[in-house]
Amino acid sequence: MPSPRRIEITLQTLIESVHLAEEISCCVAAAQGYDADERHKIGLAVREGVANAFYYGNQEHPDKLIRLVFETEGDRFVVRILDEGPGFSLNDVPDPLAQENLMKASGRGIFLMKAFMDEFDVLRSSAGGAELVMVKKLP
Repeated sequence: MPSPRRIEITLQTLIESVHLAEEISCCVAAAQGYDADERHKIGLAVREGVANAFYYGNQEHPDKLIRLVFETEGDRFVVRILDEGPGFSLNDVPDPLAQENLMKASGRGIFLMKAFMDEFDVLRSSAGGAELVMVKKLP
């Protein structure tokens, strides 16, 4: 039986959704044939993305939703995380490796997502919030 081509999950804006999204992404990545190391990287990337949607996008408002979408497109595994916040531009995100940011407790999520995935971009979702798009080549 072929694996699903698209899975879409709607999460509540709750801190518990961050861990749940990581667990789900590891299961979906396993179904795509990724090894344990790659599943872990995908899971952490999704965890960071959903955490950003929770804190920065939806600003912890429980009435807002986070959408998590997994798709296979040819030889690519695509993960999309959409929030209902104000959106943002990657150009406005401080460089976590800049000297003045090295000791800050936050600000490394996007850096990690870029490191763990093959492609990373931020778009404006059709609903107006941010849409993180992360791609990993299929194994």
